[in-house]
Amino acid sequence: MTTIDDHTELVTELRHVLETRLLDPLEILLADDQPLRPIRAQLKIEAEVWAAQLLGPDTRTATRTAARLLGALFPGDAPFDPPAAWWRTALGRAVARTAGHPAARTVSYSTAGAMLGITRQGVHDLVKRGKLERDPDGGVTTSSIRDRLNRPQEGNRAAN
Repeated sequence: MTTIDDHTELVTELRHVLETRLLDPLEILLADDQPLRPIRAQLKIEAEVWAAQLLGPDTRTATRTAARLLGALFPGDAPFDPPAAWWRTALGRAVARTAGHPAARTVSYSTAGAMLGITRQGVHDLVKRGKLERDPDGGVTTSSIRDRLNRPQEGNRAAN
């Protein structure tokens, strides 16, 4: 389950990323922020909506919202493959919970740890205990990571 604090943190982060990745470059190009004022105001509202969708119970809507945001905020010709630290951000945690890794069926133990907020050794232990699914080719399946993130919490996530 998510909290109001999770929502607030995600909204703040989305607003920051929208500013730095979309609006700031446009402001530099236009040399005037006047045309961007209504867009900036609309994006503040949209950030609230997107955060609610990402953290809400409708996984289909959350996954679509995650895909749209990642496509717009992190464009590129290669598949989206963020550094481990990104998974610890509010947006990274929301994406992991809803879509898993958007570009991979399996990830390394270190990436799995980043997605779960635990150490690589913690991932090894969870795989060994059958709490995460190891892929026959190595790594951990993103579906098992997503399932673990979405299971009801009974205390410390890594301990169960």
